[in-house]
Formats: sequence, C-alpha cells, structure tokens
Amino acid sequence: MGSHTNDGDDGQSRQSCWKVDLQSIKTDMVNLAKQAGEMITTATASAATAVDTKKNSADLVTETDAAVEKFISTHLMVKYPTFQFLGEETYKPGMKLGKEPTFVVDPIDGTTNFVHRYPYVSISLGFAVDRIPCVGVVFNPFTQKLYWGVKGEGSYIVDVQTGEEKRLPVKQEKEEFKGLDGTLVAIEWGSDRSGANWKCKTETWAKLGASKEEGGAMVHSARALGSAALNLCAVAEGTLDLYWEGGCWAWDVCAGWVILKEAGGTIVSGNPGEWEIPVDHRKYLAVRAAKAGQKEIVEEFWGFVQGTMEYES
Repeated sequence: MGSHTNDGDDGQSRQSCWKVDLQSIKTDMVNLAKQAGEMITTATASAATAVDTKKNSADLVTETDAAVEKFISTHLMVKYPTFQFLGEETYKPGMKLGKEPTFVVDPIDGTTNFVHRYPYVSISLGFAVDRIPCVGVVFNPFTQKLYWGVKGEGSYIVDVQTGEEKRLPVKQEKEEFKGLDGTLVAIEWGSDRSGANWKCKTETWAKLGASKEEGGAMVHSARALGSAALNLCAVAEGTLDLYWEGGCWAWDVCAGWVILKEAGGTIVSGNPGEWEIPVDHRKYLAVRAAKAGQKEIVEEFWGFVQGTMEYES
C-alpha cells in the first residue's frame, strides 16, 4: 500500500485524480483519529510496551503502533481505493511520496512518550495531492485536543470533550518577531545520537541557549516534547515560536504542515538558505504567524545553525 511516483500519467488523468473533496476527507480523517485515539488510550500495558526498535534503542515501536496503522489504512483504502497510503509502520526503504492523492499517516507520533506514559502523543493524519499537503488532522487522545486544517480553508483547534472550536492561531494578535532572544523554541534529539547530525543538533542547541556575551542567541528557552506533529500544531497556535527539526519523515509533518500554513505560519529548511522545500525534505524550521519579522527570524536562526544536517529524503 505504499505510495509510488507515477510520472508517466498524462496531465488529463492526473487532473481527474486531483478532483477530490477535501472537506469530506477531513471529516473522515477526524472520525478515524477519534476512534484511533480510543485504541491508544485503552491500550493494555503490554500493548504500550516497546516490542521492537528500528534504528536503535531510542527508536521504539509498540504493538499499538502497528494496530492503529492497520485500522486507519484499512478504513481509508476501503473508502478511497484509488488513493495511495504512506504510513510509518508499513514504510519500506525506497518508498516515495508520489503525485497521486496520498494519505500520509503516523499512527502514534510520540511513541517514546507513549511507552513512558508521557501524554504528549498524537495521531497524525495527512493527505497530500501532487506532493502538496492539503488536509491535516492531528489528535492528542490524552488531552482530547484535536487540530485540523484544509488547504485554503484555515485551521482550527477543537476541544473534543466540550466541542469548542477556535480558529488558529489562538494568539490572534500575531506578535511581531523582534529577535531570537524573545522566543521559545522546540528542538528534538531524534534517534540519531552520533555523527554529523547529532553534532549539528547539540551544538546548535548550545548556541541558541548561550548568552550573547558568549556568542549565543539566548532564546527564552528550548523544549523537547517528543512529537513533531504536536510541535507543529503548537507553532500554529502561537504557543511555540519556532520548531527546528532534522530526521523526521513526511508522515511526521504532513498533517502539521497544513495546520501551520493555514494558520499563517511558514516552513523552510532546517539547513540555512533553503526557502522552498518539499514535505519529505526531512530538515525543517517552522515559524509561527507574525505581523512582521518572519523572514528576519528565519535568517537570524539560520545564523546559529552549527553545520549542516545530512538526512536524506
């Protein structure tokens, strides 16, 4: 069920593929996210225990990851049999996000948190057409906060328990950026704990936190909360100012990408100088909406990046 690139399609057939009802897809994804959320919150202790690792001991997977993805993919492929599916647990090396309408899914974004019972966990359901994220649904079943966005229609946060819905960003004033020393930044360790990527992350983190007298940015603080999707949603809310990441995959960011951009935020490369990137770039800098200063804060941040992240898409 992995997505594939089909560049041989003629323009007419691709155009017919792209005529999709994004609102209907959003509704289906919201319903699936809520059902999947119940699977996560009611998982037994054994189903929430790491049963395997992928790259190393920091890259965990549980029985629930696989069960949730199977539940989601089965429902989506029955209703949308001509669409593609790209999911974390069924991904095989060499799979690529193609131009076809594709569901891009992380069944549990924040598996390490899930294993440790830390409630910063989400289901991340994205939908892309022509490799462009068009619909995003991110749901934290422990807090019952659900985010959704549809390209051209805005993005919202919903309290599932009360039904209250607010348009993003929550901080409607969209404060102007005045410098990194006034920002709260999310940065994740990831599962690579050696080599150039680890060196770039740790040295950049140190540079961002250091005092200006020592050549640092002296940001207000940094956060490593463990879910790329929820980090992007927090930037969309405006409660985080920036999120810098390397190593995550399209399924980690596709849903949050839509939610953030529809809230007026922007995403550029985590490596300096790349303003336009695809969703599967694997190196990201997300910036909240602002009345002014987005471009300047990106350039200032890039000036503190120590080296280059070398993750391949």
